[in-house]
Amino acid sequence: MEFKEEMVSQETVYEGVIVNVRRDKARLMDGRITNREVVEHPGGVAVFAMDDQGRVALVRQYRYPMGEETLELPAGKLEPGEDPRDSGLRELAEETGLVPGTFEDMGCLYSSPGILAERIYLYFAKDLTQGPTHPDDGEFVETVWLPYQDLVDKARRGEIKDGKTLVGILKASFLLDAGQG
Repeated sequence: MEFKEEMVSQETVYEGVIVNVRRDKARLMDGRITNREVVEHPGGVAVFAMDDQGRVALVRQYRYPMGEETLELPAGKLEPGEDPRDSGLRELAEETGLVPGTFEDMGCLYSSPGILAERIYLYFAKDLTQGPTHPDDGEFVETVWLPYQDLVDKARRGEIKDGKTLVGILKASFLLDAGQG
């Protein structure tokens, strides 16, 4: 059986700076029509950057929707038409000043596929050199270095709550366990 729904119609109900919201009508597999709400997002990137001492670069920042400070992998939004790899390199440099010698693709994740059309592309960066940071206007971040095991322990204790960061830690652990990281 093929799991697929066919879009019958769509209506944009909100156009924002970062996201748009659509209300679609979709035909289900049994032929019935239902409503689907979709938040369109351009996608993003997140980078697991590890230095030669086994420390991981994170950024501390305030996240307005959550009303709290978070600790996350360096990350950002894709610009229109931008290659995800280029975006990852750009975001890593902007937020942390880091430039990697090795930049490995770790795949992508769907942050909330029931409503959000966002793909976040994940990368593993190593062989790092430090350069200047240049965050976006209005972006206030601080680079925090954590030993890899401390980061895993924070994730295990529930102190890391950001989904892309948790997935990045998991994906990086596959590479590290295989001796590729």
